[in-house]
Amino acid sequence: MTEQAPALILLIPFLTSILVAMIGIAYRGICWYLALISLAGSVCASFTTLIRVLDEGVIRYHMGGWAPPFGIEFRVDALNALVSIAVSVVAFITLVYSKERVETESPNKVSQYYTLFLLLITGLLGIVLTGDAFNLYVLLEVSALTSYALIAMGPKRATLAAFKYLIMGTIGASFYLLGVGYLYIKTGSLNMFDIQEQIVANDLQQSPTILVAFILITVGLWIKMAFFPLHAWLPNSYAFAPTTSSSIMGPLVTKVMIYVMVRMVLTVFGPVYTFEVLNWNEIVVWLSVIAILASSIGALAQTDLRKMLTFLIIAEVGYMVGGTWLANEAGMTGTIYHIISDAFMTLCVFLFAGIIFAKTNRRDINAVDGMFKKMPMTMIGFIVGAFSLIGIPPTAGFFSKWYLIQGGIESGNWEYVVALLISSLINAVLFFRIIEIAFFGRKPVEGHDHHHGDLHSKICEAPASQLISLWGTAAILLLIGLYNKDIAGIIQDFLLQFNLATGG
Repeated sequence: MTEQAPALILLIPFLTSILVAMIGIAYRGICWYLALISLAGSVCASFTTLIRVLDEGVIRYHMGGWAPPFGIEFRVDALNALVSIAVSVVAFITLVYSKERVETESPNKVSQYYTLFLLLITGLLGIVLTGDAFNLYVLLEVSALTSYALIAMGPKRATLAAFKYLIMGTIGASFYLLGVGYLYIKTGSLNMFDIQEQIVANDLQQSPTILVAFILITVGLWIKMAFFPLHAWLPNSYAFAPTTSSSIMGPLVTKVMIYVMVRMVLTVFGPVYTFEVLNWNEIVVWLSVIAILASSIGALAQTDLRKMLTFLIIAEVGYMVGGTWLANEAGMTGTIYHIISDAFMTLCVFLFAGIIFAKTNRRDINAVDGMFKKMPMTMIGFIVGAFSLIGIPPTAGFFSKWYLIQGGIESGNWEYVVALLISSLINAVLFFRIIEIAFFGRKPVEGHDHHHGDLHSKICEAPASQLISLWGTAAILLLIGLYNKDIAGIIQDFLLQFNLATGG
């Protein structure tokens, strides 16, 4: 069974999605249980695959027995093994949270919702595992099409946001596909690992076609990951979507796109071409500095809790794009570590936002008024996620930021280090404001607070399924922080093969 684990990671949720679509309409109550069992299987297969990678090295799995470059290959190394664990675990936790919310928010579409949910996870896991550049495009579209539908299941504003996302997402995917087409013209291969060999063997590093391919693929991915200023589709999409949709997409979609960017830089084009031949490092790091500062200031301006969190996602994208283009081992370690830690940080705060919305039916930050007395367990779970986003030890966020700052210092990009520290301070201001309102309550405004006061008096702790998912995420954030040496060690061993610059 362990031999088939790389394929089972995404085949289990894919086959279950078909089953849910077929029998879920007649037996609505069974959908959640089927999805839960399938994602538990996916999590087990992901861990099995990582253990095999650490024991045996890179796993090459040929779909249907067809060898590349003609067949589709899953080539699993430490990078995608770690990211596939993050994707499958986040999906499993979100599913636990979703039990009551999907029934409430989409009561007549439960089977359709879980079918789309499982297809989204299939697409994201496929993107992470595939070694074929065109296959990656197909899986990009699978995850994108399901994302649009999952957002559109929200209220009217969500439908408009999903349409904007559809337009921008299609442009991004088209750019990516055009770039892959240019690569295929010059190299005759779609296998990611074979493309780089062809570029080096045929001395194509000065080829204008390869340059155009690189630009198209990079811009396409920047649109998909909402890198500022290509982020316009994201805030409304995640803020107005059903709470389960934003809880799965907020943590995963942008992070998987950053994984693809890292994969393109390291595996497809190679660090020599990306960082030495092109040598755009300074420009991209400055773009990421602008992205971090603009998005963090954008978050300060928000009164809607979920919209504030969406701007923090855009700032985190800036962290990771900058970390990649620092072009050294510490920066790349920080980026990969942050893909994993940010997935769980974002999940933690989005689960909290979903719980608050479910309890108060309010979107604004003041909805947390006095919640420490009414929902202490929920607030403690939130504090772990907030501290991680600020970067307070021993949470995961501290250690990934530590490597990113170290990378910035080693490369001499002090503007990046300063932007990261300013962003962390803004996060502290935002989250301590929420904690203050929740702990001390707000000063009542005459004539405005009677109705909300009546509602608040009836609020009690979140349901067990939602608390388990929130506390589970908070525990994982602490574990990722406490086991930082082991995780960073796996990442650094993987990066050794790329000869990235190291600190002196």
